[in-house]
Amino acid sequence: MKLKNTLGVVIGSLLASSSLSALAQGQGAVEVDVFGKRTFTESNRDATNGNLFGGGIGYFLTDDVSLNLSHGVYRSMRSQDTLPGSTHGREQLDGHLSTVEALYHFGTPAAQSLRPYVSAGFGHQDLDNTFTRGDDKTTFAMVGAGAKYYFTEMFFAKAGVDVLHSLDTENTEWQAGVGVGLNFGGSTKPAEVVEAAPEPMPEPVAAEEPMELVRVELDVKFDFDKASVKEESYGDIKNLADFMKQYPQTTTVVEGHTDSKGSDAYNQSLSERRANAVRDVLVNQYGVEAQRVNAAGYGEARPVADNATDSGRAVNRRVEAEVEAQIQQ
Repeated sequence: MKLKNTLGVVIGSLLASSSLSALAQGQGAVEVDVFGKRTFTESNRDATNGNLFGGGIGYFLTDDVSLNLSHGVYRSMRSQDTLPGSTHGREQLDGHLSTVEALYHFGTPAAQSLRPYVSAGFGHQDLDNTFTRGDDKTTFAMVGAGAKYYFTEMFFAKAGVDVLHSLDTENTEWQAGVGVGLNFGGSTKPAEVVEAAPEPMPEPVAAEEPMELVRVELDVKFDFDKASVKEESYGDIKNLADFMKQYPQTTTVVEGHTDSKGSDAYNQSLSERRANAVRDVLVNQYGVEAQRVNAAGYGEARPVADNATDSGRAVNRRVEAEVEAQIQQ
C-alpha cells in the first residue's frame, strides 16, 4: 500500500536524521511527527472502528506550551450495515481528520527525558460513503493525554490517548496511538569553544612608551526563570561590543548564571540559554565576529550573593563577561 511505503520512508528518514547535531529544545522549537492511531467509534454510528495514519507539526510558544496541527487519513474503516439491496457486504469508508490542539508539557526539556503532556483543541472529520448519509462531516472538541520520550535533543517517540466529542451529534469517541518525530530547537546550545589564535609577539616598544592594561566588564541581570535580555541592558552590551571592535585582537567568554531555585539540570540549561542570549546580541545586533565570542553556563554553582534572600537571588541571575587589552599610555 502506498501509505505504508510513504510512512516507512518518513520513519527511516527520522531515524537517520537523529544522528545529526541538534539545537536545544525550548521556546521557538518546531516539532514534526508521524503517527498511527486506532479509532474507536460509538455503536450508534454508521462506521466501524478503524485506523488513522498521518503527520503533524507543532511550534513551542514557551518551553512547555506548543500549538500543533495534524492531518490523518482513515484506513480499515467500513459502514456498519450494507446498503439496501446490496450484496457486497459492508461498504469501504474513505475519510480524514484534521486537528488543531494546544499541548502543555511537564518536565524539563533535555535529551533522554520523559515529558508527559495534556492537550485540548478541535478537530474536523469527513467520512465518505456512509450507510445513512453518504457524506458524514462533524466537528469534535478534543482533550487528551500522553507522553514523549526524547532519545536525543532531536529525536523522540510518543504515545497518547484522545477523547473526541462531536459538537454536531453529541457522540463521544476515542483514539489511542503512537508516533515518532523530530525536534528542531529554538534555543541554541552554548557556542562551541574555539581556541583563540595565539596573539602575535608585541613589537619592541621604546622605554618611553610603557603599556597600560585596560578592561571592560559586563554584568547583565535577568528576571526569574527568564532568558530574554532586558532593554535596559542593551547599552552595556553595546559598550562591550564597541570596545572589542576598537581592539580586534580581543576575545571573550560570556558566562551565564542562575539562582538556586529549580533543579540542577534545569538551572544548567537556563544559564546556557542566558549566556547565548547575550552572545546573540553581541554578534547579531552589534556585529562582533562570532569566533571571538564564546558562551558557557554554570547553573547555580557560582553565586555571588546569598540565595536565601530575594535580593541575593536577583543578583545571582546574571551573565558576566570581561575584555582586556594592552594600550600605550
